[in-house]
Amino acid sequence: QVQLVESGGGLVQAGGSLRLSCAASGSIFSIEQMGWYRQGPGKERELVATITSGGSTDYADSVKGRFTVSRDNAKNTVYLQMNSLKPEDTAVYYCNAEVCSAYGCALHWGQGTQVTVSS
Repeated sequence: QVQLVESGGGLVQAGGSLRLSCAASGSIFSIEQMGWYRQGPGKERELVATITSGGSTDYADSVKGRFTVSRDNAKNTVYLQMNSLKPEDTAVYYCNAEVCSAYGCALHWGQGTQVTVSS
């Protein structure tokens, strides 16, 4: 079994910063792409940022220049540094990871962490 556990969410004022973490544990041979998604109130889940095992990154246009995704492969952890936060960044943030084990590769999701940005 593989688990992804997110942490670091909370309440912050507009212009502030938060750092989210997502740690994978369980039966892991390797982790391919990892990513962050978010779902705001009344909205569909949307991509925020992704990072490959080699460190290549991709971002939604709405967060470019403000958010930075990184990973520590030794710790099976992905991070999302969020700066210059805006009220429209308020959402539940989910991480995902393509985890490869003895049984093959599969996409796993975390349980989500709430980020609330007040104006």
